[in-house]
Amino acid sequence: MTAVQERLDALTSWHHDWSGLRVAVLGLGATGFSVADTLVELNAQVRVVYGKPDLDRERLLEVIGAERALAESDDAQLAELDAFSPELIVISPGYPSHHPVVSWAAERGVTVWGDIELGWRLRDKTDRIADWICITGTNGKTTTSQLTAHMLVAGGLRAAPVGNIGTPILDALRDPVGYDVLVVELSSFQLERVHSISPYASVCLNLADDHLDWHGGAAGYRDAKAKVYENTQVACVYNRGDLATERMVEEADVVVGARAISFGLDSPPPSGFGVVDGILIDRGFHTGRRDEAFELVTVEELENRGIGQPHMGQNILAAAALARSRGVEPAEIASAILSFTPDPHRAQQLGEWAGARWIDDSKATNVHAADASLRALSGVVWVVGGLLKGVDISPLVIQHATRLRGAVVIGADRAEVLAILAKHAPQVAVTEVVAERGLDVMREAVRAAAELAQQGDTVLLSPASASMDQFADYADRGRAFQEALAELSDGAE
Repeated sequence: MTAVQERLDALTSWHHDWSGLRVAVLGLGATGFSVADTLVELNAQVRVVYGKPDLDRERLLEVIGAERALAESDDAQLAELDAFSPELIVISPGYPSHHPVVSWAAERGVTVWGDIELGWRLRDKTDRIADWICITGTNGKTTTSQLTAHMLVAGGLRAAPVGNIGTPILDALRDPVGYDVLVVELSSFQLERVHSISPYASVCLNLADDHLDWHGGAAGYRDAKAKVYENTQVACVYNRGDLATERMVEEADVVVGARAISFGLDSPPPSGFGVVDGILIDRGFHTGRRDEAFELVTVEELENRGIGQPHMGQNILAAAALARSRGVEPAEIASAILSFTPDPHRAQQLGEWAGARWIDDSKATNVHAADASLRALSGVVWVVGGLLKGVDISPLVIQHATRLRGAVVIGADRAEVLAILAKHAPQVAVTEVVAERGLDVMREAVRAAAELAQQGDTVLLSPASASMDQFADYADRGRAFQEALAELSDGAE
């Protein structure tokens, strides 16, 4: 082991000596800037290498005193690293393990961390050191993270959702007041670069093929997700309906005494959360759990709040298990559930127009998420397509072909989607959208969907694909869908 590696292994506290450490930060998004800002505060020597101009953050780098280098190609980034000769690279989640920068580091023995690994080592800036509740899964991460934080706050704790949800974890860790709990949403990209974190409680909500191009296949994706359970201290929460998550818990190396807690929409065993006679119940965290249960809320109450979908029920039960592990009382959890409003673009009901119900589920960026929406509906005009990320949507089409009234196909990979629909759902009327970007795409899509829909149908934007081919992100895609619908409905009045 080199002297640099020994130093890095020993840097496990905010109060250790980080001064002079040569750190290359790859990426200048919100995460990359938070890393640079933090390390400059610790007196490290920081150079940020990034591929796209960002005038605001570039100015801020100058203000805080970090070096910066715009390098728009892989070769240019490698040249910057050669010139800087970093002792540590902190890399943004968008860089896959097969990226040339990662290979460059491996060849030279340079350590690569993500912001989550760095954050774990710096979690003690204040005396109020937060517990980490870590959440991953193919779908439902953001909603479950928000729900869990909402429940923790209802229980009187200072808590916040951070990480992949949008707020960089390092920004929260530098809060001068500190937190009791940080609810850390983790993507598979982030988990792949985690080495030493020890969550208070953890969950993998579900597992389905996604990001296979990034991880090199299903096994790599699964292994990254499974890392969420490693070194868990108190509660490993898993999905009874998804055996892959149970196996992850069985195989995880956890802290002695950590318990396995299940959730599902069936009647729960002891140490489980589930549903009995239309009531969500907790048999997880009380001494009499073998013979009795705490009632949380009813399915009817969830339906009245517009959050009665099966996948929302699973998210709620998982969040309740995590919050209960940290001592939040059942009555406090019930109050939090019934005051919770999901973010836009997650099975968001847009109302009725032209005799059809319209739903914006733009957050459904993969097959598993689209499946959850489709299985709850019939008479669907499905707006589908985007970047498939190496995933075959044939099983999804086969499963739901009888539910489809029509399909409107968008996105860069629409030829593949069109071929799958023609093969597995030949009876379904299909319209291809030829517009290439933004609002124009959704104007065409909404007009086509309105023409295909019949009285009582549902027009569902649930693309089963990533959005970056035609939109900034899934939220931009959802906003364009809603704006196009508003234009069309206003013009018809």
